[in-house]
Amino acid sequence: MEQIRKPFQGVWNIVRFNWHFYLLSVGFVCLLLLLMWIQPAFYVPLLIACLGLLTINVISLAVSWYVYDLSGLYQFKWLNASSGYQRIVNINAGFDESTAILCRRFPKAEMRVLDFYDPLKHTEVSIRRARKAYPAYPGTEQINTIKLDLEDHSTDKIFLILSAHEIREEQERILFFKELNRVLHPDGEVFIVEHLRDLPNFLAYNLGFFHFHSRPTWLKTFEHAELAIQEEVKLTPFISTFILVKNGDTL
Repeated sequence: MEQIRKPFQGVWNIVRFNWHFYLLSVGFVCLLLLLMWIQPAFYVPLLIACLGLLTINVISLAVSWYVYDLSGLYQFKWLNASSGYQRIVNINAGFDESTAILCRRFPKAEMRVLDFYDPLKHTEVSIRRARKAYPAYPGTEQINTIKLDLEDHSTDKIFLILSAHEIREEQERILFFKELNRVLHPDGEVFIVEHLRDLPNFLAYNLGFFHFHSRPTWLKTFEHAELAIQEEVKLTPFISTFILVKNGDTL
């Protein structure tokens, strides 16, 4: 079977979509080295600052390599795939690395791919670069987060893999999850795969962890949308998968 993901694909994507941050870090390191040469009296603190900055970048890339390339995140081992017919929706925010893999996991499923990317709302340069590097999966449909063009109770499984956090505004996020509830079959499941704004991700990504939502934020969203956590899977300390169902009490 042809390998869909290449070695180091995950960490390489991090670098090429966010190269401006790493270029800025290199420039700052060069500035510190210059200051060490100009002001030898401050050699030790400048050296510590230089090593600290390098360490932050190395840790971030090492964790990204572990999460996206070594952990089996995109093998979906936590997912109980069925060989029978199912109606599946995979929703992304303009960057889709998962649909081709899900199609192999569910070969008999009816797969719809939805993209809620809005260039007026999602202005991150990394997403624009990712969209250029990875064309949309064939048949991908552009959607609005407030109203999904899907019938009530029409979907067996809904996937949002590292995409739901791009909905930054709380009320929009709640309305979106209410839409997921509306289109979800009574026996269906929603799979939310996300980094969390927590200590492990702070240690890994420093201030970058502010781009993620906290666990209480997600729980509030699920509660307002009347979705319950059936199971929470921690594939790594840095990634959480929430498996949601209709109604019930959240954990």
